Amino acid sequence: MSLLSLGVLTQPELAALKNPSLARVLEAVVGPWGAVLINIALVVSVLGAFLSWTLLAAEIPHAAARDGAMPGFFAQESERGVPANSLFVTNALLQVFLVITLFAQSTYQALFSIASAAILVPYIFSGAYAAKLALTGEGYGKGEARTGALLIGLLATLYGLWLINAAGPAYLFMCAVLYALGLPVHLWARHEAARPLFHPAEAGLAAALLAVGLITAYEMWTGAVNPL
Repeated sequence: MSLLSLGVLTQPELAALKNPSLARVLEAVVGPWGAVLINIALVVSVLGAFLSWTLLAAEIPHAAARDGAMPGFFAQESERGVPANSLFVTNALLQVFLVITLFAQSTYQALFSIASAAILVPYIFSGAYAAKLALTGEGYGKGEARTGALLIGLLATLYGLWLINAAGPAYLFMCAVLYALGLPVHLWARHEAARPLFHPAEAGLAAALLAVGLITAYEMWTGAVNPL
């Protein structure tokens, strides 16, 4: 699409276009109705993305709560079967972050960078767990081939580790701040399920995570660590 646009307008004209720039390009080709068409499509696309991500963000803690990994508060549903508590909490947090971005020009990009690094950690564990299942045969039928799944799991794990290394350790340390904030929620869920809060190894990992999170938060406050 970028190449086709250069066939319609010159580079300086394209650079001067305001968003949505594609609407202005199509307007130059077919007239004003082209811009109207693109603007309508953009509105529909944004509304669809907003709806889907709102539902997705609420569904994750709701599903985790039903499995016992999150507090039962998030599993509660309204009389219409809607995960109301999860919707309220996730959307309230979303509004808080949106308000924060109004007061700092670079906040959105910083949060975007941290979130991009944070999602890599679950990907690594997912790949490693898939490799572990293929290696032990857990969940596989007798004689079922596991070599392909093992290779895919190992490749996914290695690729995730490479991506985190490419992003730099600073982003991983900043993710520790977000993970540390999740510890009270984890303890809440364990307490509700009447399960031990931590096994010895888990306690050590939690203490290390909390320490790294506190140190990184202080470094971010002083400006020694910058997400941008």
